[in-house]
Amino acid sequence: MSSLTDIIFLLLIFFMLTSSTVQINVELAESNSTTLSPSDLVVMMTADGKTSFNGKKINTSELKGKVRSTLSGMDNKENASLAIVAEVGVPWKKINDAMKVANSLRLKAHIATQPIK
Repeated sequence: MSSLTDIIFLLLIFFMLTSSTVQINVELAESNSTTLSPSDLVVMMTADGKTSFNGKKINTSELKGKVRSTLSGMDNKENASLAIVAEVGVPWKKINDAMKVANSLRLKAHIATQPIK
């Protein structure tokens, strides 16, 4: 019975190690809706690695500070939301990092969809 436990333990270690090397690529959803959700803060990410916040180019590491400083100057902080607009080909990790910034600042986050082709 203990040898079966050893095998299961080894398989568990194997799957834990290999799962950290797997990269998940998620394509953005498509929508035929032409309405945009109202958003006070907009983060745009391009496939070549550039990031902009409210139309100004920034480094990804500066995102949290810029969002925090913009949020502190707003009147309606409770209903503020962050729209994440990402091109096809942007790694999901970058989008997830922007969502984590919104979550840490207690903002609603919206991920924009691409139009149906």
